[in-house]
Amino acid sequence: MTLEQFKKLAQKIPDAPGVYFFLAKNKKVLYIGKATSLRDRVRSYFSKDLIHTRGPLLVNMLNKAHSIDWRQTDSVLEALLLEGSLIRSYKPDANTDSKDGKSYNHVVTTKEEFPQVLLVRGNELPYFEKKTRKVFGPYPHGLQLKEAMKLLRKIFPYRDAKCTPGQGRPCFNRQIGLCPGVCTGEISSAEYKKTIRHIELLFEGKKKQVLASLQKDMKAAVKAEDFERAVELRRQAFALQHIHDVSLIKEEYKKGPVHNRIEAYDIAHLAGSAVVGVMVVVEDGMAQKSEYRMFKIKSAKGGDDTGALREVLSRRLGHDEWPSPRIIAVDGSKAQINAAQKVLNEYGIQIPIVGVTKDERHRPRAIVGDRALIKDRERDILLANAEAHRFAITYHRKRSRKESGLR
Repeated sequence: MTLEQFKKLAQKIPDAPGVYFFLAKNKKVLYIGKATSLRDRVRSYFSKDLIHTRGPLLVNMLNKAHSIDWRQTDSVLEALLLEGSLIRSYKPDANTDSKDGKSYNHVVTTKEEFPQVLLVRGNELPYFEKKTRKVFGPYPHGLQLKEAMKLLRKIFPYRDAKCTPGQGRPCFNRQIGLCPGVCTGEISSAEYKKTIRHIELLFEGKKKQVLASLQKDMKAAVKAEDFERAVELRRQAFALQHIHDVSLIKEEYKKGPVHNRIEAYDIAHLAGSAVVGVMVVVEDGMAQKSEYRMFKIKSAKGGDDTGALREVLSRRLGHDEWPSPRIIAVDGSKAQINAAQKVLNEYGIQIPIVGVTKDERHRPRAIVGDRALIKDRERDILLANAEAHRFAITYHRKRSRKESGLR
């Protein structure tokens, strides 16, 4: 599809959430994606620097694309849920999940009297095969999926692995309203399976069918004078029609990267203690200190610098409202670049990564990465790297003093 053809089509694409499809001449689905704004997201594929922002796989896909189609949804939540279901159905070659989906999350409902709803990695799916009722995914956007499941569970409380049916005492999720009472026997298997079916239909993009079912059950509950049940059904129907998915409505990289934005990352610790990570930003040769961010390392073990870097990047990429960088700079070479690349792959994001290597006195020795991209940006990359090191040391010392009880 040429830029001119797209410009004609762009007027028809809605500025609304949904799922979009790039199609070959024979209507074969080449790629599927979800968007907060279908119009803005599709427009981003026709930017001049696409090869750097999205990578050669998608550039090759665009060369084969003959047309674009889309399915508008009422919310970002519905778009995200539907994306994984459609990727599983069509298995488009250009979706990164078809290459390394073993690392991506899937949503599984189980074959049980009281089915569970679980998040499962692709490489763990075989262990659930015998007790799987339905599988949805893969979902490239891991943190967004977790946010989506939190929203969904508030509308339709369900059982997870921490809830044992009929145990007599309420599980923790029952106490906070996220389990419908499977543990305490407050809900029958038949009634609970209706909830599971509603969740499955939402993943299939069939919200209208869910609403029709809720309306039917609500009328039946009123007729039977089960007013408490009718009120709960009305709450679910209202919540489904007024989804507040603010946590998912973010910039979502839809505007593409800021052309001269460089984000640099560094990890600091002392013999594995008080481990911290930082992100700094340089734009047009100027340090943007208001956009610096600090990360207290939570999961990586002390001394595991690449593990800490992966954690920092994963947490940073959960903030889709932050502008996307043109370049990511890490302190180190192959190991650090590979660690950062692994995280970007999990999110299905293509951003060039460079590494700054140091000599024995911690002075910059070389910048490793795409030479064409580095050219004319050496000064900014080195500034970002130096700022990241300075900021990381400052934050580490602050954490060390706090942990030791010093001021």
